[in-house]
Amino acid sequence: MTEKELLYIEDALGHEQYFQTQCCEAVQRIQDSELKSFARQIEQQHQTIFRNFYNLL
Repeated sequence: MTEKELLYIEDALGHEQYFQTQCCEAVQRIQDSELKSFARQIEQQHQTIFRNFYNLL
């Protein structure tokens, strides 16, 4: 892999971690149970994307 490709992968993994963290923080602040459940689902999706992408490496 080239250095540019590795930087892209690093950025993509970092973005997924950031999105997951933001969703986790939102879940802690949200009071509405339906909205909280939705935010948890999105958090889990980003966690899955990160894990799948990382496992490809």
